[in-house]
Amino acid sequence: MADTKIKLHKGDLPAGLKFPRGVAIDTETLGLNPHRDRLCLAQLSSGDGVAHLVQFDGHDYSAPRLKALLADPKTVKIFHFARFDVAVLEKYLGVKTTPVYCTKIASKLVRTYTDRHGLKDLCGELLGVELSKQQQSSDWGAAELSQNQLAYAASDVFHLHKLKDRLDAMLAREGRTAYADAAFAFLETRAKLDLDGFSEIDLFAH
Repeated sequence: MADTKIKLHKGDLPAGLKFPRGVAIDTETLGLNPHRDRLCLAQLSSGDGVAHLVQFDGHDYSAPRLKALLADPKTVKIFHFARFDVAVLEKYLGVKTTPVYCTKIASKLVRTYTDRHGLKDLCGELLGVELSKQQQSSDWGAAELSQNQLAYAASDVFHLHKLKDRLDAMLAREGRTAYADAAFAFLETRAKLDLDGFSEIDLFAH
């Protein structure tokens, strides 16, 4: 592969990878319905500028090393919109991902001056990084992914560690860290509710 910072693996992570500062994770699927649209790719980074992309063929989701990492209670998993990724990973890998940090939830708790909480918005404002979303809608189920697809997928995990650092400081400054922690802890249940048909229901509404 031309870019040595993007490493593509088939079916599982290689042995020996370490994520001492937590692992940034994102997924690519064929759509937004976990029951219909299969998991195609999982992207992971330790925040060191290297992305490990695990490609699934749609049949074999055994991935023992990836599953062990997702379930490891000592490794924080950093997502943007964890609600979707956690549900998809449970649906296809049969694993409960924990503990979890979600930059979208953190953003909503502290960036109350805006309604723009997308990853592109966060990277632009907090890090001065411009993300391209050109490949967001593409065929992630293809047997051979393009270099542009791989670069797009990797870009979604390269910046999550730095975003977490910035958002943690803002949460502490505004006294909302406990709210964030409680929301993150509820994500496992929220994802399970989504998978069980409650995705459009606000349990706390009147």
